[in-house]
Order: sequence, then C-alpha cells, then structure tokens
Amino acid sequence: MRLRVTPPGGRTEPPNADDAAAWITGAVPDGWFTEPPEVVVDRDEIIIWGRLPRPELAAEATEADHAAGQAGRIAQFREDTRDARIRVARQVEHRYQRKVAWGMRCGDTSELFTHLSAPVMTRLRQPERQVLDTLVDAGVARSRSEALAWCVKLVGRHTEDWLGELRTAMTRVDELRKQGPNT
Repeated sequence: MRLRVTPPGGRTEPPNADDAAAWITGAVPDGWFTEPPEVVVDRDEIIIWGRLPRPELAAEATEADHAAGQAGRIAQFREDTRDARIRVARQVEHRYQRKVAWGMRCGDTSELFTHLSAPVMTRLRQPERQVLDTLVDAGVARSRSEALAWCVKLVGRHTEDWLGELRTAMTRVDELRKQGPNT
C-alpha cells in the first residue's frame, strides 16, 4: 500500500510512474500494435500511443486514398478494442492514479481518443491578454483559452530541443533526490 502525505497547499502528487511504459506494454494484448506502445506520462494523464499496420491498398491509390484507409483502420481498431482498452485503462488509472487516453498512429495519420483537458489558472497582464485577443479577433482561436493553448503548442514545437534538455535535467535532479537521505 502506498502512503501519500498531503503537502502544504493541499495538492497530492500521484504515485511514481517510472515503470508505466513497461507495465502498460505487458498489459496490452499481443498483436494489437506493430511496435511497443509509446507511453507519455504527466501528473494528470497517461497517453498510450499505439502504431497500427497500414492497410494494403491498390498500387494506383492516391494520397487521399491512403489517408482514408489509415483513418478507417484507426476507427475500426477503436471499435473492435473498446472493451479491452477500457479494462486496461481502469487498471492503469488505479495503479498510477491518473486518467488514461489512447492514441493511434497508422502511417501518417494520428488520432487521440477521449483525453483530458485540464483547466489551468493563470494571471495575465494586459499585453499578454492583447496577444490572446488578437488571435481570437483574427479567427486563429475561438476563445482566450483556445488561443493560450495554441501559443503553448507553438512554443513547444519551436523549443522542443530545449524542453527535452530541461526534462532530462529534471529527471537527473529527481534521481539525485532519491539517492539522498530520507526525511
């Protein structure tokens, strides 16, 4: 049994999920994917990405035909595996105390099934709000919330190398913290 102490401020951290990728790979039925699932973990959600085989189409198939075939493969997999995916997700949610979402990739097509959309409280000054309002007024986003999500995606895409290095450094800090004395 895992004992968790509530820190000041009231937020409890979910259990460690360092072994989640291995555990999930073992829990997913053999033959579902063409390679081990990619597991993405944060403090709120675990996304399980699976790669499906491309459908075999005629040699003269167009790019649109391939996209449609891949979308069809994903849709059929989603329907065929619904009950089994729910069983695996419930086990993962219980073990790691996070919501679970499934995503499938087939060829160049990716689809993420029901996933968590977490509200984030933030305080923005007028210049930052004006950026969001400009995106809304230009039709890039329907709301400030959607505009902020768009900005975060854009920053993430353009700074992935830096964010990767930062995540690696944070992992190293966690490892060093674990090696230290227990208080």
